[in-house]
Order: sequence, then C-alpha cells, then structure tokens
Amino acid sequence: MAQGKQPTPLLGKPLADEVTQGVRQALKGWAFRPHLVSVLASDDEASRVYVDSKARRAGRLGVDFSVRELGAGAAREELEATLRELSADDSVHGVVLELPLSRGLDADAALLHIAPRKDVEGLTPANLALIAAGQEAEALLPPTPRSVRFLLRRVLGDDLRGLRVAVIGPGRTVGRPLTFMLNNRGVTVTLCNEHTRDLAGVLAPLDAVVVAVGHAGLLRPEHVQPHHVVIDAGINVQDGGEMVGDAMPDLPVRAQTPVPGGVGPLTSALMYQNLVRAVKLQRGEAVE
Repeated sequence: MAQGKQPTPLLGKPLADEVTQGVRQALKGWAFRPHLVSVLASDDEASRVYVDSKARRAGRLGVDFSVRELGAGAAREELEATLRELSADDSVHGVVLELPLSRGLDADAALLHIAPRKDVEGLTPANLALIAAGQEAEALLPPTPRSVRFLLRRVLGDDLRGLRVAVIGPGRTVGRPLTFMLNNRGVTVTLCNEHTRDLAGVLAPLDAVVVAVGHAGLLRPEHVQPHHVVIDAGINVQDGGEMVGDAMPDLPVRAQTPVPGGVGPLTSALMYQNLVRAVKLQRGEAVE
C-alpha cells in the first residue's frame, strides 16, 4: 500500500440493510408477531444500551420485544428459573441473556437453561457443539462470528476455501465459534491470543486478521501487511464514553472494519435473522 493511502473502510450497514430486508420479508408472511425476550441480571450500563438498541430495531421490524429485568442482586436460582420459564413458554420465540452477568452468577451455568432453538445468540452448548461438529444447518449461529464471516466474504469472495485467517482472541462469544465456522468453510485458521510471540511474523503470510480480545490498540501498524483484511470485533469503552476497537484505526492494510460501524450493525441484524430461523425450527419448518 502506498505511503499515506487509507485502507478501504469495510462497513457493516450495507450488509445489515440487506439482511434486515430479508427479515422483513419473512415476517410479512406470518400471521403473528414473534416475541423476543431479553433477560437482564446486572447493572451493566453497556448492556442497557444494547437492550435499548434491540428494542428499537424490534419496533421497526414488527417484533414484540420485552425485557425481564432481574436486577443486579438476582440469585442464581431466580435467573435459571426465569430462563427455564421463558424456554417453556410457547408465546416466546427467542431468549437473549445479556452478558456480563452480575458477580456471583455463572454465565456458562445459566446458558444451560435456555432452549437451544430459542437461543438467538447461538451461545448454548448445544448450538456450539453443532457448529464444532460441522452441522451448522441444524444450529443457531452466534451473530458476531457470522458477521465476521459475512464481512470476510464481502472482500475475499464467497468461496473462502484455502484462505488463511488469524483469529486473535479465543473467547466464547466470538473467537472459539468463529474458528470452527471458518474451518467449516475450508479456511485454514491460526488461533492467536494477546500473548502470542512474534505476532507480526505469525500474521505476515496470512490473508486476513480477526481481532476480538477486548484490548484497545492491540493490533498496531507493525503487526500487519498491505495485503491484509482486518476485521475488528473488539469493543472497548474509553474514558468519556468513546468506543474503540482492538485494532488501531486506519492501519496500512487492504481493508479494515471501523469501530463503531463495522461488525456491530451487521451483528444486530443477524440476531433478528436468527429469530426468524428459530421460529422456523420451533415449528418444524425447513431452514436454509
């Protein structure tokens, strides 16, 4: 890349608009409004922002959205009973457990109590196991890894077979499922973390880099090459409320997703696409 040339911004909104249009078409064919419930068991301000964003999008789409707010002092038994209740309620079609939970609550244990076919964020062990087994057609896939894969395909082409991609950050919500999801498309995946030695040397021959650690500025100019595509799935809130990613902005690369505006908008749209898929699975209908 020529000195001073800016990378191509890889924006999530155009893809999100395409996905949202498909969701609207699906909803028009139903004589009912699907019901999505968000469960809050913390006083995390970021979670409240995300819940408000989900509510606004639901309203625009014609989805019934409600919040079950248990408060920061919720007991484990209350949380798990609530998730079981919603999972058994035929009038509820999707359940989201907002993370992080309050201290003392175990997210892994709580997720066990969400019915896999109502798990629109694709985080239950049952859905993750289907992904790891290469049976994505039977699963609800986590929206953020799906967003990453969508964005990679937008730059690198629909056929990802043979490409080499680094995933920095083996977290439960992004890195781990994404590793399997890329592998399922024939990608050779290099899994890294914030302690990987000689990161620049590891990344140099690869086609793309996905970073999802939660460490602002982790990926820097000296780590990347002009041919790289960088997908930044990190979210870090700075003093003053500014949101930044894990990669420094405007890296000297082929294309880079900004934060905000990259992965986030598409992730939100894909969650509602998951709701459509969840309803079909619950009704025994064919899904793509």
